[in-house]
Amino acid sequence: MLFASCDSKKDPFTIGESSIGNLDKTIQMKQVDSIFAEDSIVKLNPIKNALGTQGEVEIFDKDGNKLLLLSPEDENDPNATVTNVQVFDSRYKTDKGLTSGSTFKDVKANYTVSNIETTINSIVVFLKDSEIYLTIDKKELPENLRYNPNVKIEASQIPDDATFKYFMIGWEPDAAAEKE
Repeated sequence: MLFASCDSKKDPFTIGESSIGNLDKTIQMKQVDSIFAEDSIVKLNPIKNALGTQGEVEIFDKDGNKLLLLSPEDENDPNATVTNVQVFDSRYKTDKGLTSGSTFKDVKANYTVSNIETTINSIVVFLKDSEIYLTIDKKELPENLRYNPNVKIEASQIPDDATFKYFMIGWEPDAAAEKE
């Protein structure tokens, strides 16, 4: 039984519920080094005397392609779990085929939009029953929606060919894990 589970390797580019490849929402920052042992890890805000990986890190593959940006709940705690993942590489995809290189047409075909928040320069699209949220630059929107930060934008108003500025996964910290 143990050998069978070892043979079925998890696709390192699959975005699933509470996971992306071998990374999941229970992983602590100090464990990131072992999960991405074959890749390069760049610490964005190196912390003096840190015993392990802590703070935000970028992950690059062997060829220098930026894969992910991992952000912990607490920058100063190596035991903090990853709470936000920004996906750069389009090899990462959901079971419905959504990638960082997808367009809004792919979202509409496979997901239900639960909420759209407007910021000064972009909109943030939240997907129902998903930890994925997408940021779309307002430059991708029709002219009449770009300049009023108070305008309520509906999914039907977003062009099919709109691309994503940011492809994000957000995990709520697990209260039970934090108490350990």
